[in-house]
Formats: sequence, C-alpha cells, structure tokens
Amino acid sequence: MITKMTHVSIFVTNQERAYDFYTNKLGFKVLQDVPMPGGDRWITVCPPEQPGFEIILSPITRGQFSEATVKTLKELVEKGTFGVGLFTCHDIFATYEELKAKGVEFTKPPKKEFYGTEAIFKDDSGNWFSLAQLV
Repeated sequence: MITKMTHVSIFVTNQERAYDFYTNKLGFKVLQDVPMPGGDRWITVCPPEQPGFEIILSPITRGQFSEATVKTLKELVEKGTFGVGLFTCHDIFATYEELKAKGVEFTKPPKKEFYGTEAIFKDDSGNWFSLAQLV
C-alpha cells in the first residue's frame, strides 16, 4: 500500500536559473545537489517547513526524451501550459508582496475564493503555481 509521496519532478528549461529562482526568490532549501553523468545535476529543493517532500528540478533535456519531444516540451513549459501545484503560506498578502519585490511574476494577485485566498505565479521556466492561504 502506498503511504506517501516523497518526490515530485518539475521540468525546468535551465537548471541553474531554476536553482536560483527556487532558492533565492522562493526561499526554498536545497536538500540535494549531486553531480550526474554528462554534466547534469540531481537537484532537489523544498519549502522550509516541509523537509520531507523533495521537488526535483529536472531539466527538460534529461535523457529520456527525443530532440523533437524536448523542443515541444520546452515550448509548452515556456508558454505556461502546466499548472504544477499548490503552495500554501501563513499570510498571503505579505508573501505576495515579498515575492513580487524579488521579481516573481504573478498572473493573478491575491483574491478571496471559497476555499481561501489565492494568487497565481510562474517560475522562471513558465510553470505556474497556486499560492494560497487556506481557510
């Protein structure tokens, strides 16, 4: 029986840039940064209050895709096709202002919804995330 999820992979267009975005803009902690064959790196990060859940910053170019698929996937990610997940915070208005000041692009400012208050932001690759203060 499955007991929990420990890792999730986010496709990034530039691993070095993603590392900077997730650590310096979002304030995530680096859990692993391990060299891999071919000059690649295994990088995982997590929100500061959730060390048991690792987000893999996975380059689209990592070996499993053909050149045509890499090109298509890169275009789709950059267009903002993928809504990757939901992050929560204690004070959405303060977090929104802090992230905006750091250059994080929001496509929806905080708005009260039936489930809480939500904003939408994009990472440096184009993936979008919901940021919510849940009721």
